[in-house]
This record gives sequence, C-alpha cells and structure tokens, in this order.
Amino acid sequence: MGSSKSDLRSTIYPEPVDHFNQLPDPVLLLIFNKIGDVKTLGRCCGVCSRFHSLVPQVDNVVVRVDCVISDDDDASSSSSSSSSSAASSSDKSRHPISSLFRLVFLGLVKPFQSLTQLISISSRRCTASSSLVDDDFEQYSVTHHSPTQVLKNFDEIKLLRIELPSGELGIDEGALLKWRADFGSTLDNCVILGASSVIQPVSIDDLVEEQCGNGSNSLADGNGETDNGSIPESFYTNGGLKLRVVWTISSLIAASARHYLLQPIIAEHKKLASLVLTDVDGQGVLCMNREQLEELRVKPLSASSASKRTMVPALNMRLWYAPHLELPDGTVLKGATLVAIRPSEQPKREVGPDGNWVAAAFEEPYGTAARMLVKRRTYCLEMNSF
Repeated sequence: MGSSKSDLRSTIYPEPVDHFNQLPDPVLLLIFNKIGDVKTLGRCCGVCSRFHSLVPQVDNVVVRVDCVISDDDDASSSSSSSSSSAASSSDKSRHPISSLFRLVFLGLVKPFQSLTQLISISSRRCTASSSLVDDDFEQYSVTHHSPTQVLKNFDEIKLLRIELPSGELGIDEGALLKWRADFGSTLDNCVILGASSVIQPVSIDDLVEEQCGNGSNSLADGNGETDNGSIPESFYTNGGLKLRVVWTISSLIAASARHYLLQPIIAEHKKLASLVLTDVDGQGVLCMNREQLEELRVKPLSASSASKRTMVPALNMRLWYAPHLELPDGTVLKGATLVAIRPSEQPKREVGPDGNWVAAAFEEPYGTAARMLVKRRTYCLEMNSF
C-alpha cells in the first residue's frame, strides 16, 4: 500500500529533470567558449563539480582588466607602513619606461601609465557569487593578480585576448593616435595612424553656414597653405614633425612593453595559436599568431632588463602626411599621419596603392584613411635600435 502511494505521488509530482545537465561535454565547452570572459568562467566553476572540471578545458579566453595598478600606487601604499623606506623605494619602484618617457618627452605628451603590474581584476564586480568559487579559482575575484596567475588553471587556451582599461599614451583632447604591432621574438611590423584633430561629420546646413561664415577651403591645411601632396614647410617649423616623432617612439615603447609582459603567458600556454593585447580605447593592439608565438618560444627575445621591455631593432619607416584629409563618411582628419615600420634586416615589403597590409591594421573609417594616405608622397626614415 505504501509503495503504491509512493508510485502515485511520483506520477503526479515527478522529480524535476535537469535538462542542462543532460547536455554532452562538447556542447557545454562550446557554450563556455562563447562566454570567454575569465571572471564569468571563474564563477561558473562554483556552480557544480562538472563545470569545475570543464572550465579549465576552455580554449577561447578573454581577460578584461578593470584597472591598472601603477608602481607609484604601490609605493604610496607601502609608505603607510614605513615612510622612510617608502621614500627610497618610490624611486626604485618607478617604472623605467615611465622614467625614460618623462626624461625624453616631458612637456610634449602625458607620461606613460606604468605597466609593471598589468592585470588587476577588481573584486568590486564579484559579489556573493564569488564566494562559491573554491581556492583553485579564487584569483578571479581577488585583486592584484598578474595575467599568468589569472590564467594558470586553463590548460587548453588557443585564443587569448587581453583588454586593458585604457591606452598607455596620453594625447591632447581631440587628437587621434592608433597603432598596431605584430611581434615574434621581436618586432615584425608596426603601423601608426595619428591626427592632430578629428572633425566629425556635420549636416549640410551646418557645413554651408560654416563655409559662408569662415570662407573655409578644403584644400587648405589650416595655415593657409595649399595641399599639393607634399609636406608643407610649416610642418617642420611649428612642431608638427617633433610631435610625430614622439607619437612614433612612444607607440613603439608601449608595444615593446606589452610584448615583454606577455612572456610568462606564452611560455606556460604551449597551445596558444592567437594572442591579442589591446585596450578599451582602441589606441593600441599587439598581435601574435601561431608562427610568431612559436618563434618567441624557440628564439629568446632581446630584452632591455632596465626598462622592462623588448628591445626595438633598427627600423625602416615610411611616412605619409596630409594636412587635411576628408574621409568618405565626412570625417575630417587634420594633420593626418601614417607611419609603416619594419625592421631594417627584413626584406622590403611594398605598400601597394590599395594600402594592403597597412590599411588592414585599422578598422573603419581609419582603414580608409590609411588607403587614402598611401596614395600620397612617401617619405622614408630610419631609426636606430633602442
């Protein structure tokens, strides 16, 4: 009688079925790979033992950095415990890249943000759910962890993307500076696009009113000089050339510093096929493909231990400049500058009229800007290793 009651009850109130748990492991891994975000994956580990065993097998991971902790911040925190020792350690802990940048370019652009402690996963976004994560994955909710520590529990990473909260280089408000660098054991190529100011598209009525009021001429460079395809004389006398040199060197230093900091990750994750280190602002992108990653593992990089960055080899550079560049969508770049950089020891790589690999470095509309610039007169430059 009791058994029949139990059967009747189970018929009326059947046990709930966890349909999600019936999914095969490959399907769950596909879902986790679509998630990608390392903090979300860390929280998934606390859901159940099955998730905990599957998350380390994810091969597509994205690390979004909430904030960058500078050496100066560390020095100030240590001063609370010992002011005298902190005063001396502040000078020692200041990032050599920052010091070099301040020394060479003081007054021209804002100093570098320190990159020594690159990753800081903010605990403020990890609420009660983070308490579910066990000790193996607690780094996802704890601050001041390096990329290597954050990723140490992932065994199968093939695609890795790290996003910084902002670019390292301070530029004037309204100016444009973007760069993309490809590295193996050293720099393979770098493309830099800059403009002293960007004017967004305006309505036809506003444009007519502006032209009538100011008598503007689309062929003028802003100083009354006609654009004939060559660099105007004022470019050399009003600080334009100096500013472009600053953009170029500082972008190369930022790229080489990012590359230096990626060494431990590349060494630990042998299955990596693609590595991208970018920032939310879209200022700089460092890329490494499978061949470049393997090259770094086989051939140790030439590092500057004093400045904590990869040495930049001797370079050949090609520069294109337009005092006024109007894009098809109406965007206007004032003082538009494009620089294509490759090591001197590498075979010359031509830049075709369509911009090919140079234009491919940027998303639109800036890819179009690069294609327009390479049709102008080319200026060749050289730079020694540093």
